[in-house]
Amino acid sequence: MGLVVHNDKIENKEEFIKVCPFGAMEVQNGDVIINSACKMCKVCVRKSKHGEVEFVEEKLPTVDKSKWSGITVYVDHENGKIHPVTLELIGKARELAKKVNQPVYCVFFGSGIEKQANELLHYGVDSVFVYDDPALRSFQNESYTAAFEDFVNRNHPCAILVGATPVGRQLAPRVAARFRTGLTADCTILDIDKNTDLIQIRPAFGGNIMAQICTPRTRPQMATVRYKVMNAPARTEETTGRVVDCKIDAEKLRTHVQVLDVKPKQKVASIENAEVLVAAGRGIKSKEDLAMVQELADLLGGELACTRPLVESGWVEARRQVGLSGRTVRPKLIITCGISGAVQFSAGMKSAETIVSINSDEKAPIFNVAHIGLVGDVYEIIPQLIKQLKQGKEA
Repeated sequence: MGLVVHNDKIENKEEFIKVCPFGAMEVQNGDVIINSACKMCKVCVRKSKHGEVEFVEEKLPTVDKSKWSGITVYVDHENGKIHPVTLELIGKARELAKKVNQPVYCVFFGSGIEKQANELLHYGVDSVFVYDDPALRSFQNESYTAAFEDFVNRNHPCAILVGATPVGRQLAPRVAARFRTGLTADCTILDIDKNTDLIQIRPAFGGNIMAQICTPRTRPQMATVRYKVMNAPARTEETTGRVVDCKIDAEKLRTHVQVLDVKPKQKVASIENAEVLVAAGRGIKSKEDLAMVQELADLLGGELACTRPLVESGWVEARRQVGLSGRTVRPKLIITCGISGAVQFSAGMKSAETIVSINSDEKAPIFNVAHIGLVGDVYEIIPQLIKQLKQGKEA
């Protein structure tokens, strides 16, 4: 859609461009043109007495939705060890597929992954499409994208769910670009209409609104989801479904990058996997005062977490940040210390089983999501908690 200027109908071009309140019309080489300042307000159209400016709607593309079926989950793994976000997405895929009476697929790329592929059949998957090839042993954008493209061309899945892991964040955009389809990143809610349109909801504008996104004119529909956002299904003893061995031309897996060696990164404590978190916010006045928050976390056998301002101040490493621009967590217990509870933070921890919040402001937004609220000074409450925990351990 766009605006079309009929210069042959304009009598006084210098006067006519003044109808635009944003100065988006100008005269170049004797013709009136519309520049990048245009807000598409259509004031120029309404003030065109003789059709000087016309609004033209382009014919939008359509897709035969009946030819696309199956909710697909990309199996994220490291040397065959399946990332738990995959199981969470299988649980969500089963919910979506049940609503539209479609199958649940998994697509698995790697080398020597037969055993792991069969393990997925314990989670209610209808088909696991396996591309087992030495060229796919290590993740490479070109080869994985080629295999993914082959899968989509052969099976025409309605929707594809990808974990928002380092691999998923690289792979999903490339696949979406191959099929000129939409991709919504970091979805927190997924649903599906009866016409198979995937409803993708994610925070936008810094978490101040929840945007609902649909791509009704293209297939497949694609979305990435962070770890710990969805619920993983329980493993069953019996298996369902089948494993489909897929072959692809070796030439398609050729890549311009050669992997010489893969060295595992040193593992560090992760707040994503911690069952107990003690999170510090702006209520902690100095870097030195974090010691008491750390002591509380140690006594509870948990990890220290924080909000974005503490990371930006250089007090805490970025890997310990909770929120939309940090990590999404789902611990059994989280204690927030001096955190007001802005949407950006709350969205990253509101799924915790138990939320205990300490804040001196009884009207702080954090109390809207907390299960237990303690109104008071963190410098008085935390030392008391530490004292009682120590007494309990001694007893």
